[in-house]
Amino acid sequence: MKKRALITGIGGMDGSYLADFLLSKGYEVYGLKKRAHTDENTNIKHIKDKIHIISGNMLNKASLVHAVEESQPGEIYNFAAQSSVGKSWNIPEYTHHVNGLATLNFLEVIKDSHKSIKFFQAGSSEMFGDATQELINEDSPFRPTSPYAISKLFAYWTTKIYRQSHNMFNVNGILFNHESERRGLGFVTRKITRGVARIKLGLTGHITLGNLDIERDWGYAPDYVEAMWLMMQQDQPDDYIVATGTSHSLRDFLDIAFKHIDIKNWEQYIRQDPKYMRPADIRVLRGDSTKARTKLNWQPQVSFEEMIKKMIDNDLNLLEENANLNN
Repeated sequence: MKKRALITGIGGMDGSYLADFLLSKGYEVYGLKKRAHTDENTNIKHIKDKIHIISGNMLNKASLVHAVEESQPGEIYNFAAQSSVGKSWNIPEYTHHVNGLATLNFLEVIKDSHKSIKFFQAGSSEMFGDATQELINEDSPFRPTSPYAISKLFAYWTTKIYRQSHNMFNVNGILFNHESERRGLGFVTRKITRGVARIKLGLTGHITLGNLDIERDWGYAPDYVEAMWLMMQQDQPDDYIVATGTSHSLRDFLDIAFKHIDIKNWEQYIRQDPKYMRPADIRVLRGDSTKARTKLNWQPQVSFEEMIKKMIDNDLNLLEENANLNN
């Protein structure tokens, strides 16, 4: 009998890559979405005939009960979230409901079902805030500095406490920054790669950004979903950091991105706007994934430079295809 998995947020970057990965492992894949149509979502359009979409709402507990009853999953992967740190300052209440209380509702549904369902919660490096340690591990103190980070920390602790108190197979994947060709246009990394592609094609003359001095530990999303799956295959549930162990500044990102289109001095193409500055911006985040590498035998495969090049090449192709369609 095929393994069954339910993925919330299946139309997003991580959810869609995980769906691809699980299908390659022979899983029957179910996805929970606000709207059941897959045609509107390019991330899962290529697998729309291979997955089952359940229409539902993460904020409605009855909807979650229905999703679990219909999919009968052995594994649930929770990616559904308000995923923008910046937006969380404008919509803090909604962020807490979707990221925090919805996770609590899901764990209650699993507990009450009396079924041995494994649960994965997508955590975030943002929970550590402006860390005092140079290299963050699973025992590092949490210092959230945004409504988004607080909401993710609520979900993290709820997942952990329900594991301990109700003997549930719950795992937290504490994911450091990871990007890909499927990253949403509202995120700074995709804003850069899309902007660089537009500059290459003569469609714009600049990119407007905020703080260029932040440093992040950036990995490649398809590598990270493998780590998530490996967590769920262990004999005992645990929490793991998923990271590359190397941080880069946004300036490093811009160096590689512009170099890929043969531009060395990119400063003339960048404008900075205070409206893109967050009220409390974390300067550096770098993760120690020793535990995942040793216990899960996981290794990131795609380098920082390769990831950026993949994203730019994809954006160039998308822009050129769109131009051809409009001709």
